[in-house]
Amino acid sequence: MNKDRIVGTAKQAKGALEEAAGKVLGDAKLVAEGQRDKVEGKVQNAAGGVKDALKDALNK
Repeated sequence: MNKDRIVGTAKQAKGALEEAAGKVLGDAKLVAEGQRDKVEGKVQNAAGGVKDALKDALNK
């Protein structure tokens, strides 16, 4: 498992918590930051998946 996948998953979780907290508190900025972190995490996780797939393909 690639480091990017781990960090990406952590960012997604952090973003989900921020978004939920923002909704509870009525803080639109916190909701937006949470959504941004979730998207960043998804992109980083996907990039890590591509790196893993390339590494596996090259090692076969």
